[in-house]
Amino acid sequence: MQSLTALADPNRRRIVEMLCRGEQASGEIAAEFDVSAAAISQHLKVLREARLVQVRVEAQRRIYSLDPAGLGEIEAWLKSVRQFWSGRLDALERELRRPQEAAKAKKRRRKR
Repeated sequence: MQSLTALADPNRRRIVEMLCRGEQASGEIAAEFDVSAAAISQHLKVLREARLVQVRVEAQRRIYSLDPAGLGEIEAWLKSVRQFWSGRLDALERELRRPQEAAKAKKRRRKR
């Protein structure tokens, strides 16, 4: 999944986190990092290609915002993973409770 690969880089995660607070110009984003503007531009390109951010041109500026399409892809993936684990954890819980339930049933039979 391209979006998760894009988020593997801490600088790109930070950019996404910055954009959670609202759209920003590429210059504003670059000003928050100790790397070159060209490096930030490359990070933004990777995020665009992964559909995690989108850009619009406003005169000389490039304004970035989060792209719901890419975030939706991550959300769908997480949902499928949660469903997998939810079923497994429910089965584990049933197995762990089985001895307790058997002990309770045995105790009830003794009281009779």
